[in-house]
Amino acid sequence: MRYLLLNKPYDVVCQFTPSHEASRTLADFVNVPDIYPAGRLDHDSEGLVLLTDDGGFQHRVTDPKFGHPRTYWAQVEGVPSPEAIKRLQDGVLLPGYRTRPAKARILDPPPEPWPRNPPIRYRANIPDTWIELTLEEGRNRQVRRMTAKAGHPTLRLIRYAIGDLTVEGIVPGQWRDVTATELARLTRFHDSPLRVRRPL
Repeated sequence: MRYLLLNKPYDVVCQFTPSHEASRTLADFVNVPDIYPAGRLDHDSEGLVLLTDDGGFQHRVTDPKFGHPRTYWAQVEGVPSPEAIKRLQDGVLLPGYRTRPAKARILDPPPEPWPRNPPIRYRANIPDTWIELTLEEGRNRQVRRMTAKAGHPTLRLIRYAIGDLTVEGIVPGQWRDVTATELARLTRFHDSPLRVRRPL
């Protein structure tokens, strides 16, 4: 079995087959046969993607009944108030559902991630802020929809961590194998359903 961590660059679709969404796919960066992403990351988002050929593990990572915290760094428009951060923490009402409670905080000092190509549009008269969000669900474009609902549209989005595995030390477009120790931690975590875990 193989378990890989990839730092997916911006404008790369999170699949191996061609797509109309972006000109590049995971096949442009990973040449390991018969592996698939355990969960998706939008083409206009960057950061950590877990890939594996272990179907059972892939199911446990993506099944909503299992807690699978994912931590995102979002560069948002404006400066969120304490009320806006509390709103993200409590759950945001989106069309058709309310998001689960999440961990949310302003990153101060802000992180200094790798340059994005192309960079976000800079506007001198509108400040921006980096916030960190940790979610235990992964609905379509959820982070972007949450921050927009809270009044702070996302300008750039990076998945920083899956569980306690982070993107640190992995250059955009590069990947590495998950170590045996990391895999043991992941396996123990995903063997416990969300219903028996402590809430955030």
